[in-house]
Amino acid sequence: MDKIRIKGHFPAHPLKGKIRISGAKNATLPLMAASLLTNQPLKLTNCPRLADVFTLIELLKHHGATSTFNNNIITLHTPSIIDICAPYELVRKMRASVLVLGPILARVGKAEISLPGGCSIGARPVDLHLMAFEKMGAKIEIKQGYIHATAPDGGLQGAEITFPTVSVGATENVLMAATLAKGITTLNNASFEPEITDLAHCLVKMGAKIHGIGTSTLKITGVHHLSGAIHAIVPDRIETGSYAIAAALTGGEIELTHTSLDLLPTFKEALEATGTTLTPTKNGFIAKAPNGPILPVDITTEPYPGYPTDLQAQFMALMTRSNGVAKITETIFENRFMHIPELVRMNAKITQSGRTATVTGVEKLTAAEVMATDLRASVSMVMVALTAEGDSHLSRIYHLDRGYEDIENKLKGVGGDIERYKEYSSKDKEKVSINGFL
Repeated sequence: MDKIRIKGHFPAHPLKGKIRISGAKNATLPLMAASLLTNQPLKLTNCPRLADVFTLIELLKHHGATSTFNNNIITLHTPSIIDICAPYELVRKMRASVLVLGPILARVGKAEISLPGGCSIGARPVDLHLMAFEKMGAKIEIKQGYIHATAPDGGLQGAEITFPTVSVGATENVLMAATLAKGITTLNNASFEPEITDLAHCLVKMGAKIHGIGTSTLKITGVHHLSGAIHAIVPDRIETGSYAIAAALTGGEIELTHTSLDLLPTFKEALEATGTTLTPTKNGFIAKAPNGPILPVDITTEPYPGYPTDLQAQFMALMTRSNGVAKITETIFENRFMHIPELVRMNAKITQSGRTATVTGVEKLTAAEVMATDLRASVSMVMVALTAEGDSHLSRIYHLDRGYEDIENKLKGVGGDIERYKEYSSKDKEKVSINGFL
């Protein structure tokens, strides 16, 4: 089992240098799913090498895609859909797999997709996806854990769809399907995260007709077919924010390249309020730690353009070293405070009441054995460990591998003392010993 060791320093060892930001995971996955909409190749540049990306490649291959992946460029080509069923053994690994539903349904008129199951940070039901497809004329049945969707004769029909709550996944799924539907589809109260805007721009390159890009109202006029395209994936704003916080937390100064502060308007305000300086450069910006103490700042997670839930755990990590008390309120997911007990093991002072956590900054954090509880929580523990006295060991790092490309080398490049290693169980050691290797 892979683990990560982080050698912490007290006082903190400032991280200094330059980090290149990768393409956004949350943009890459729907863009990959969009390749199913056409029988021509879709080439995506700036593609991060992440566990989730390789998981989705396997699912797309199951549906008939071929893929090449070299130098962060992935080319996906699906001449025909050879299997309309997305089986549980593939879908269960990643909730974003449900995004193949819209493209397959729109292209061939029927799809069978396993329900993605539970999620550690909270429920993310697909009811809004299904409601929208029913409005477009699809017949939906849930049988034995699978979504069975059938388009009407002639294909999906354009419709006026108003989402009762903002949903990133539903917006992406329906947007892709609507590009091949008959007539006009209007999506009201749609999500307009940068990753959705990126998806819409790619679909336009493929021949889609979409108006209102970058707003909460999208109007899509269906076309008969889409073509291939070449598209550069938008920078990962969550990775961007994570490393900016790492600079602030360690008293360092990091230049983040191939990214933009424009992707994180509310986060920028919150981080600057802590005393951190963010200075734009030609190809990104420099994050410099406060000259004095880290100031406490309250945040509340909200749909874009509000403070992103995917940067909540990281900001909590920063507040563990503030010179006061900060309140962090999570409104997106009901179970996204699972990192609190792990941070408390490292001497953080955090209490929770419902969806609000109160963080009292402490002078000194201490190393501990901790485990990743979800993707974003895992990186918050890495950052805290960098400033904690002693060696911390992080387990269950498969969460980390889902969303942070080459994190060990990126942190090593700015002075972080971090390494990945394998820990063998007693049973593994016994097997190795029997086979004569120990």
